[in-house]
Amino acid sequence: MTRDHILLTPGPLTTSLQTKLAMLRDWGSWDDDFIAVTARVRKSLINIVHGEISHVVVPLQGSGTFSVEAAVTTLVPASGHILVLDNGAYCKRAAKLATLMGRRCTLMPFADHEAVSPSALREKLVADSSITHVVLIHCETGAGVLNPLQAVADVCAEFDKGLIVDAMSSFAAIEIDARKTRFDALIAASGKCLEGVPGMGFVFIRKEILSGCAGQSQSLAMDLHDQYIYMEKTGQWRFTPPTHVVVALAEAISQFEAEGGQPARLARYVANYNTLVNGMQSIGFKPFLDPTVQAPIIVTFHAPAHSNYEFRHFYEAAKARGFILYPGKLTEVETFRVGCIGAIGAIEMEQAVHAVALALQDLGIPSGTPAPVASA
Repeated sequence: MTRDHILLTPGPLTTSLQTKLAMLRDWGSWDDDFIAVTARVRKSLINIVHGEISHVVVPLQGSGTFSVEAAVTTLVPASGHILVLDNGAYCKRAAKLATLMGRRCTLMPFADHEAVSPSALREKLVADSSITHVVLIHCETGAGVLNPLQAVADVCAEFDKGLIVDAMSSFAAIEIDARKTRFDALIAASGKCLEGVPGMGFVFIRKEILSGCAGQSQSLAMDLHDQYIYMEKTGQWRFTPPTHVVVALAEAISQFEAEGGQPARLARYVANYNTLVNGMQSIGFKPFLDPTVQAPIIVTFHAPAHSNYEFRHFYEAAKARGFILYPGKLTEVETFRVGCIGAIGAIEMEQAVHAVALALQDLGIPSGTPAPVASA
């Protein structure tokens, strides 16, 4: 194989050649040139959410989960009570890390094939005034559901509750406008829809609450308030930054802006999604979600109802043809996932569908048709 595998995952993603080439130079973390790159990245990020007036952005080393944990421990006081709106695996992860950080946490369960309910949230906040913060996963990539950020934010604003948004798989693709949507923190990462490489997260924090976050974190490395204060004072990161990741992100953002920003990025991903779903349905596969709640980020498909199907073998057959798929995250239904994001377009999605069709042939499976759903 002469090209890299295409990563049809929710991250890491396939990156452009320009982004890869940006990592071929070494940088000094205290050097003025690198400080300027960090400042440029931060300015570009805040512009994407139109948060120049209302928010600051704080970058942090590590994967996106590091930044989710940092946001919880920095924004939520020890006496706080977090309500996690739970319709998938990443919601449960947020609840787990909140509990490990010593914060009181309640899960509010929803079905994994449905969006969370703003009206149910309102009822919960009426019933339990001890809740101080709500955590929402904007795009729950366990199944691919797009949750209603604006409606949830409106309810939180109505009750004056802090809203922490995990926008890991939606930021820069799905519109998020801080001028219209009130949130205390919004978290994303370098290796998602900005099409950089993994290794850096970032958190947008509402300026009105920033000073109140001082001293709340019990972690040295994950104290976003300290990270912000130090970065504002010196332009530098408190601890060794992921220099190559930062400069790769700066290059990826330049490409994002040249493409047309968030609307253009979303349009390409929607085209990828349509090409994928239409192609997969033509060979028998059925998406798990109803289109009304499906984000154009990653699609969960039912596994074929054939005795020869085993995900690992299916995965290896697709990989042999240049495409990396993703296992399912659901526990009650056998599924697999295919991402629509990254530096790819409709041509790559057509090739992916062809690779899946050939993988089925390799395994002696006539089509991707799933087992019929049992009637109630």
